[in-house]
Amino acid sequence: MIEEKETDTEIQKAGPKTALVSIVGRPSAGKSTFLNTASGEKISIVSPVPQTTRNAIRGIINTSLGQLVFIDTPGLHLSEKKLNLKLSNIAQENIKESDAILYIIDSTRPHNEEEEMIASLLIPHKDKVVIAINKTEDSKSNALNSRSFIQKTFPDFPSERIIEISAKEDKNINEVLKALFSLAKEEPHLYPEEFYTDQEVDFRIAEIIRGQAINRLEQELPHAIYVEISDLKMQTPKLLKVLAYIYVERESQKGIVIGKGASMIKTIRVESIKECRKIFPYKVDIDLRVKVDKNWRQKDKVLNKIIK
Repeated sequence: MIEEKETDTEIQKAGPKTALVSIVGRPSAGKSTFLNTASGEKISIVSPVPQTTRNAIRGIINTSLGQLVFIDTPGLHLSEKKLNLKLSNIAQENIKESDAILYIIDSTRPHNEEEEMIASLLIPHKDKVVIAINKTEDSKSNALNSRSFIQKTFPDFPSERIIEISAKEDKNINEVLKALFSLAKEEPHLYPEEFYTDQEVDFRIAEIIRGQAINRLEQELPHAIYVEISDLKMQTPKLLKVLAYIYVERESQKGIVIGKGASMIKTIRVESIKECRKIFPYKVDIDLRVKVDKNWRQKDKVLNKIIK
């Protein structure tokens, strides 16, 4: 990522430009990986399971050019399910409101009807779009095919705003940031320079737990769970006590999350604690339990609570 330049006495402050940037693309195109790589922090869940991002998650990058506030939107795909429609609406709202859009294309997959649907949403906003052709490190990558799709869909699109990248290997991330700053205006920053995300503590911990669960239950029930933080309490200035629940849709799924001899729930808890301790300046102790919320993905009350 672009680094701030050091002077003799202090690190140079972020430059004057500011932009709110929506990251859009198909599920598993690498949006969350890009955000985490560019910011140098783990902000968004990275998983081989499609559509693990459920909220518009902000990552804040300050450089010598200015401040970019990224919104990692849920992956856009074709579906009529209530949960997926809500996720799609969030992404489309962010597209309209953003100052710039980073469109990430997965160069390892054919550009099918789903990709065409996403591109059609961006055509009216093409003057504020930067396109990143991702996963170029993969042996299945076909960047030329991606470029052909772009040329067909966005005729006369500026070549300097089409960049081949590897979010996984931090290749050409600088070039993407520079292209986005070229679209930014000189305006007051949206956040203090020491911020790299605006996520609340309870949301971050819930996402960490959900990420650990998803990556261990991907063959069984990745989309059938959500996490709720029931209680947060600073027991001492150096210890945060957390009571959290993993919710599943059916009683039969509860045993899968708990695991034989409580092995799975223990692993999720321990690994979540380790992840929290990398992020927060105090220890985090998690009391993790499992509950059933039958058919929660069809309940507006639950969806409105967990998807914002």
